Amino acid sequence: MATKIDKEACRAAYNLVRDDSSAVIWVTFKYDGSTIVPGEQGAEYQHFIQQCTDDVRLFAFVRFTTGDAMSKRSKFALITWIGENVSGLQRAKTGTDKTLVKEVVQNFAKEFVISDRKELEEDFIKNELKKAGGANYDAQTE
Repeated sequence: MATKIDKEACRAAYNLVRDDSSAVIWVTFKYDGSTIVPGEQGAEYQHFIQQCTDDVRLFAFVRFTTGDAMSKRSKFALITWIGENVSGLQRAKTGTDKTLVKEVVQNFAKEFVISDRKELEEDFIKNELKKAGGANYDAQTE
């Protein structure tokens, strides 16, 4: 059966994360049968990591505050999590299903496909976003 996405519900969750006045900094998109729907959401990145277990595959849209002494800004990441106990067929489908998620989640600085929990660490993601972000004025702040 072909995977579908609940665009309206997923777009509402996506917009909640994009809203700087919202405390929600992450949302997951999970499978409900063959439909991708909004999953959990929260204000603490560590709570997001807890969603990433060995037996699930999910997509996440996460807001990070990055920058340097000159400017702080929100950067967004699209994370695809595939647990190590996910079957080969489901792993393969996740790649094609991601195109459905990208119809809703269109603005992000960097995309990650992760199956190793070490790569979920907040500092790792922030450093990757910083590399993707361009100018860095830290060296000038003595």
